[in-house]
Amino acid sequence: MPNPIIPNASPEAADLLNYIYSISGKQTLTGQHCMPLAGSTRLAGVEKLTGYYPAVFGQDFGFSAAGTWDGINFRQQIVDEAIRRHNDGFIITLMWHAVRPTEDEPVIFEESIQGKLSEQEWLDLFESGSQVNERWKSQVDVIAFFLKQLREAGIPVLWRPYHEMNGGWFWWGKKTGEKGYRQLYRMLFERLTYFHKLNNLLWVFNANELRLNVDAYHKFYPGDDVVDILATDVYSNKFTARDYKSLLALAGEKPVALGEVGNIPTTKLLRKQPRWTWFMYWHDPSTLERERKSVQEIYKSKETLTLGELPWVKTKRPKIHYPILK
Repeated sequence: MPNPIIPNASPEAADLLNYIYSISGKQTLTGQHCMPLAGSTRLAGVEKLTGYYPAVFGQDFGFSAAGTWDGINFRQQIVDEAIRRHNDGFIITLMWHAVRPTEDEPVIFEESIQGKLSEQEWLDLFESGSQVNERWKSQVDVIAFFLKQLREAGIPVLWRPYHEMNGGWFWWGKKTGEKGYRQLYRMLFERLTYFHKLNNLLWVFNANELRLNVDAYHKFYPGDDVVDILATDVYSNKFTARDYKSLLALAGEKPVALGEVGNIPTTKLLRKQPRWTWFMYWHDPSTLERERKSVQEIYKSKETLTLGELPWVKTKRPKIHYPILK
């Protein structure tokens, strides 16, 4: 099976990628995003609703003021929780709603993450030694500090930076061409891989479902040499064949995934689109009460895998423990 695209990848990263290749086209990993403020308590909500824990635990390094949902003060807790959940057997996926490199954290989402850079600021971002470039490096180095803890703990991470780039709602979005998104992605890859020596990351190119005012995936794809897995986010509840086939055409033999979903895919859908290797439900599990029956069905189906069905987990019904949140 193909090796991770990073040089000297950790054995754990290689093993995880090999496992994802092994299930591609056969089964889909269940997943749940957990907000920084709430730690991993959403996992208990999934287990209460379905009787099973998801296989994939997701978190976001955050951007907002201390004590809010995405507070930057929770970053160490996120790492500590990722280590605990890895030890329980969960697969870890992490992301980062990065602040514009023209301002300091914390920020308000709508003003910064969904703000804009001027044309000159965007170009300066790629100029080594410019103020914007140096600020960007400093921001990346902060996140690298936390990712290194996971490297030292032997934990592989499904890393999906600068997601939904084919839409125009984030400061890194809708940037095509030679000095566009591709260069930003590759610059981050080089900083984390060669400067920080992070060899535990599996790099996920994570776009958004195709719709009006959302561009084709290939316009932003940074290249096979810097992508392990391709993903898209789906919030329309349509999971169209167009999205699926377009991503597969770009991916070739590389795995594909549903990086974020607003609705959990059905068993019927996964039979039609079997190449999805995981899905990550974004919202609180309590919102799934209105579709309890179908959610229970997907968690019990042979098309999906839960925590207890991962080959390295020793029991089909594992119990996990939650720390007291501070």
